[in-house]
Formats: sequence, C-alpha cells, structure tokens
Amino acid sequence: MNRTIKKKVYGVLAFLAGIVFLWFVWYSMQLYKEKMAARERLNQTVSYETSVMQKEEITYQGKVYERNPSIKAILFLGVDSSGDMEVKVSGSGGQADTIFLIAYNAARETANLLMIPRDTMTPITLTDLSGNVLGKDRQHLTLAYAYGDGRELSCERTSEAVSELLHGLRIDGYMAMNTTLIGEFNDLAGGVTVTIETDGMEKRDPALKKGETVTLQGKQAEIFVRYRDISIDNSAIERMSQQTQYLEAYMKAVKEQAAKDDQTIVRIMDTVEKKMITNLSKPQYMEMGKAILNSKNTLTREEIRIIPGETVVTNLYDEFHHDPEGTLQIVLELFYREKQD
Repeated sequence: MNRTIKKKVYGVLAFLAGIVFLWFVWYSMQLYKEKMAARERLNQTVSYETSVMQKEEITYQGKVYERNPSIKAILFLGVDSSGDMEVKVSGSGGQADTIFLIAYNAARETANLLMIPRDTMTPITLTDLSGNVLGKDRQHLTLAYAYGDGRELSCERTSEAVSELLHGLRIDGYMAMNTTLIGEFNDLAGGVTVTIETDGMEKRDPALKKGETVTLQGKQAEIFVRYRDISIDNSAIERMSQQTQYLEAYMKAVKEQAAKDDQTIVRIMDTVEKKMITNLSKPQYMEMGKAILNSKNTLTREEIRIIPGETVVTNLYDEFHHDPEGTLQIVLELFYREKQD
C-alpha cells in the first residue's frame, strides 16, 4: 500500500473516529439529561418519600371507623414470570399480573376478595439496576413487584404500594406465585368448568371457542386466566372478568373435589408451600385455606369486588385511575367497623 493510499485510509478512520466520538458525547449528554429529568420528577414527588402511614382508625363523613381485628388483609400476587422464584436483579423479577386482597374473617371463617387492576396508577418505589432506592413516583402498580428482588422484597414493595392505595390499610400478609402454576392448581381441583365469553381465545387452544362450556385442564386454565388481546385498549381491565369467572368456578370445583377427597386442601397447600413466596406460616395459610373451603360464602362474581375507577388510554400504555372515595368506602366495608363510644 503506497503512502497516498495510507493517508486516505488514515483520514477515513480519523473521520469515523470523530463521528463515533461526537455520537458518544451526544449520547452521554442525552443520558445525563434523562437522569436529571428523572431526578427532578422524583423531587416533585417528595411527599411520597415517607413510609405508608397505616391507619387503625379512619374518620369518614363524621363517623370514626376502627380496624376490625378479626379481619385480616392478605395480599395475593400472580407474578408474570417462569421458573423458580429466585432472587433476581431489580427489574427482572417479573410483574404482578394478578393482584387481589383476601379479606379473611378469622372469627366467622369467611372470605371476600377485592381485586385491584394491575394498571392502577399509584405511588411505587423506584430503584436503579443495582437495587438502590431512587424514591417514589406515580406508576403502574404492576411494576412495584419488578422493582424488587423477585421474592420477599418485591412482595414488600407491592404491599406498601397497595397499602398506600387503600388509604393506609395494614396488609397482614402476602402470598405470591408464578402464573405458570395455574394449571397445576387447576388440576388439583379436578378441573374447572367455565363458559368461554371472550373472542380470540381459540387462537391459543381450539377448544376455547366463545360460547363453548369447557372443563379446563392443565395449560388451558392458564390460557383462560391470562388471555387478552393486547391490540385492544384496556384489555387487562377487560380480562378481570375472566379472572373473576375463574375464581368463582374454581371455588365450586375445589369444594366438590374436597367432598370426594378430604386430602384435597392438604395437597393444594403442600404445592403452595414448595412454590410460593409468603410471610405467612404454614399453619396460618392452612387454617385460612380450610376456612375458605368450608365457608358457606361461595365467592360468586357478584361478591368479588373491584376497586372503582376509570380506564384511560395514553399514547404509550393503558392506565386505570381509581376513585379514591369509592375505594375508601369498600375498604371500610371490608376491613373496618364503626367505632362505638
């Protein structure tokens, strides 16, 4: 290669290096601006920095309500992840795809459910990839689990966010499991019979055609509970109808199965013990499971509450904006009682 060609080659390389350098400077500046913007947003939400104030008493419309000591608030999370629920870096532990509270009345051995849309906008704890807490910001509730370790910390972060959403309601315990376990729990109940009410589910399984009555087996149960058409606005909200339908049908199936086999609840809880993250002891969730199973409360779709609010479609994501007063009324009804002088 002669000297002239070498100069041209070096000149081209120097030019390219200059372009790369300028791009790197521009990209670094963009990252810096984004970081500063994020910090500014967090500074604007400084009121969220304090821990949730758990309220044992609430004054509403001139009346004082106190927490009913017989009723426990147990948070259940269905996590959108696969494999073992092991410790993971922040952001990779999955999202809480299904969120509901069990209002368990230990004295009467009954239970009610309060479902919370995953897209509910509420303050959650934010972290960087190393798990360092940045502060709080108003985000989708489903992400509260992701900003944790995929195990206990994720459950605690979600519990805190739910408590704040529900006017400081104390969360007495949590239970979290992968949604991939739905099929296993379904089969332990002997299969669950439902009528398909959603279009498009047959794309995942030909048997799940709208209008058909099907006894779900294995993977079919997970499809039924999780299916949604993401091209349709607010599909996650609409899917909650399937989930309440399944919960009602599951309770019926598991009670029928337990009538034939008194070890049904034991097998279900043994499976739970191996594959669930919880801060409840085995005697605690065994007692709760048996009480719900033996309860006259059948948990029909009409009895399963959903926090009130409205859906909002944005340029990026669907959002659910809850009605604070309507939510408070349900919380008071399920977990509190009017204080007597």
